[in-house]
Amino acid sequence: MFPVVLDDGADPQVKRQVLGAELRRLRDMAGISGRELADRIGISQSKVSRIESGATMPSAVQVADWAEAVNAPPDARQVLDSLVQTAFTEVRTWRMATRTRPHIQGEIQLLEQQAGRVRVFQHSLVPGLLQTAEYAKRVLSLFQPGYAESALAEVLAARLDRQLVLYDESKRFEFLITEAALRWRPGPPRLLLAQLDRIASLSTLENVSIGLIPQGVEAVTSMAHSFVMYEPDADQAAEEEGGDEGGGTDGGDGGSHEDTVVTVETVHANLVVKGAESVGLYNTRWSLLRRMAVFDDAARAFLSEVAATVRAGG
Repeated sequence: MFPVVLDDGADPQVKRQVLGAELRRLRDMAGISGRELADRIGISQSKVSRIESGATMPSAVQVADWAEAVNAPPDARQVLDSLVQTAFTEVRTWRMATRTRPHIQGEIQLLEQQAGRVRVFQHSLVPGLLQTAEYAKRVLSLFQPGYAESALAEVLAARLDRQLVLYDESKRFEFLITEAALRWRPGPPRLLLAQLDRIASLSTLENVSIGLIPQGVEAVTSMAHSFVMYEPDADQAAEEEGGDEGGGTDGGDGGSHEDTVVTVETVHANLVVKGAESVGLYNTRWSLLRRMAVFDDAARAFLSEVAATVRAGG
């Protein structure tokens, strides 16, 4: 047997189904029932069924425990490792993502609505959830490949509609924004001043935390790209697990790494990252970036300083 490699563009559901089918094949070959396997690896029987059907993505630890429980041979474990790595990282080109629809704002909105906490690091521009209408319009007009003029209004309306989730007090939103992102100017100074004003206003919401990273602060880490972390609602995650003991957590700084999803936008594609080990890397980087930021009154004072330099033509 050789490692199974699925194309990066394969549907995520297909990837889960292929992994689930292989896990079920190994369980059947071992002559172990779903209930017995569940007991051996410490999850519910219903979760075993969901994993085998492709409805639920198991963690890497659960897959390793599964392989151990069914005494899978080395070549089968190699296949599982390949399938897990493929399933945990999804790469969808923008062309593929928009092949049957004009934009993916609805997909992003669903992630935001299902999350208990959303953490956004942005190093190049103001995050979409914080953008004014004019700022968002300018950003969308720069997108490559570009939107047709007839579609731009629809995409803009969808992006602005996403912002309503900020006022849902059952959710938590945290932003880390670099000074370079604050100063990036997709239009005239008045546009940027209005945008800085909006950030200051939203920073007063109880469920919103906005940290700003000044250019002059001593760096404790570096970051080559922006990212967003979507952490599940704690009650929702527990319900979906059916009372199972979940995988690794982030030490009290959020939900389970196992259930958190990270998205990274690149020039050619959208990267979706899952799995406790990979997500843990982003969580660690977030903690380091946070140490460089100023918050609350200090952040609003910093916004005023940036606005003053913009007015002065800086």
